[in-house]
Amino acid sequence: MAARLTVAVTKADVGARITTRRRVPGGFRDAVGILESWETGVLRVRKRDGTVVEIVEEELVAAKVVPAAPPRPQRM
Repeated sequence: MAARLTVAVTKADVGARITTRRRVPGGFRDAVGILESWETGVLRVRKRDGTVVEIVEEELVAAKVVPAAPPRPQRM
């Protein structure tokens, strides 16, 4: 049975944590983070390290809302 890839996020999900998979030359790239905006066909996702990934809507092959990240363990 093959996996089914679906885009299950909308512009209404701005502010939610999402996971994405997009088509790039030579394969796919994933990004997980907060969907900051979705304007003029471009999604902006802020990753945990603070970087922002811009994803052209047509490149998306899968995306969904995911739960908040678990807290990181504190370093002593």
